[in-house]
Amino acid sequence: MKPINIHEIFTKFDKQWHPHQVATVDDMQVLLAKVSGEFVWHSHKDEDELFFVQKGVLEMRFRESGNSDKEWSETVHQGEIIVVPKGVEHCPTTKDGEEVHLLLFEKLSTAHTGEVIDAKTQTDYPKI
Repeated sequence: MKPINIHEIFTKFDKQWHPHQVATVDDMQVLLAKVSGEFVWHSHKDEDELFFVQKGVLEMRFRESGNSDKEWSETVHQGEIIVVPKGVEHCPTTKDGEEVHLLLFEKLSTAHTGEVIDAKTQTDYPKI
């Protein structure tokens, strides 16, 4: 029950695409992540995800499940959020190597890259 300074916590790690847990709320977790470039196409069968852009601009790419011909994206600016509903295939991306700082809100059971296993997949979120 103490204030958490998000800006200060972002100074404590550099690793890209590796969320750090800063709080839990019931069965939800609050994560901070630094991201740059393209992530992994994936979905979460049973969980929604909330992305809050703290710094930079995030492109959230979407596509119809398994259909790369039907892709679209939404631009999420600093101070904005986007919710990815359960089951929606998505790929967070940044432009021109820009580092983007994110706050994520998701269930504790949410697997980092859903059922997809990739070199960027994390199975443990450090508590910071």
